[in-house]
Amino acid sequence: MDIFPVMAILGPRQCGKTTLARSIAANDPSHDPALNYFDLESPVSLARLEEPWTALSGLKGLVVIDEIQRRPDLFPVLRVLVDRPEAPANFLILGSASTELIRQSSESLTGRIGHLELTPFAMPEYGPEMMRTSWLRGGYPRSFLAKTDNASWLWREAYLRTYLEQDVREFGIGASVGVVRRLWQTIGYRHAQVVNLSEMARDLQVSSQTVRRYLDILAGTFAVRLLPPWFENAGKRLVKSPKLYIRDSGLLHAVTGVRHLSELEGSFGVGPSWEGFAMEECLRATSAAPYFWTTHNAAEIDLVLVSGRSRLGVEFKFADAPKRTRSMLTVLDELHLEGILVVYPGEAAYSLGDRIQVVSLPEAVRRLSGF
Repeated sequence: MDIFPVMAILGPRQCGKTTLARSIAANDPSHDPALNYFDLESPVSLARLEEPWTALSGLKGLVVIDEIQRRPDLFPVLRVLVDRPEAPANFLILGSASTELIRQSSESLTGRIGHLELTPFAMPEYGPEMMRTSWLRGGYPRSFLAKTDNASWLWREAYLRTYLEQDVREFGIGASVGVVRRLWQTIGYRHAQVVNLSEMARDLQVSSQTVRRYLDILAGTFAVRLLPPWFENAGKRLVKSPKLYIRDSGLLHAVTGVRHLSELEGSFGVGPSWEGFAMEECLRATSAAPYFWTTHNAAEIDLVLVSGRSRLGVEFKFADAPKRTRSMLTVLDELHLEGILVVYPGEAAYSLGDRIQVVSLPEAVRRLSGF
């Protein structure tokens, strides 16, 4: 906020954007909460912004605009406001739809806006001792902090119901509620798999192009992650479709019917669930660009992190004592990796040979914070 006249906090609904913004505003003496706060889900705020220039041009200090994706027409107005000589106001804007928000801001506010993605709770916030609670419940504050697993489950069911029945329509998915529910279930059971648009289209009885558009919208609202493949040599037989993940493990478990840790750890989906959960924690710790790598002859690695000329591999294993595989050696050689971290749910760290280390998830998060 010291650098940019407009700062955007982006993230999924209910991850804490409004709480953070109100905390920032409460500690800023230039902010007048009666005049300088706009919630675009409030009829009062919408009415005040019927004439945006009139409403905003006279304000001074920090101005907060929540759920700005509802009014993309405000971006050109903000550009004019912050370009005024000795502009008296700076703006903190919040949004739940990254794709649209970034597109609009890049057109109108180039060089004037910074972006911060706020995720649900991450391990540095809740601590390693609560790792399994976060794995089961996910990181949304009301789910994570619920008094019981059952209360957490009920909150996530209600969140999903609202998201599937209302929010996705706002973000551009015009299908019936039944189709949207089947789409979400299909994603849940294909979590951590390479996207097969044809199979998903057949399951949903829509076109492949429609499925791709739906997935792009869900990724743009932080609900799913489409992890791109890494490839340099076009002649190799590499998988070139993205991998699909539900980003919050608690929502994944709500979709797949897992209520308790005992059910999770004994289920067929425990491996993909651990992979998705651990991957999100690792990605929250680093600013490196994420990819996966898979060949058609089954050599693969779950995550390739690229930072400048440095490349690091990360493999996620739900096992008591992961072992070295031929695939790991192939990946080290083919991708010229600095090393591979094998992340498992245990605590002890040990080596599997040159440049391959088995580590706990908290240790992986610690190491990746500097990558």
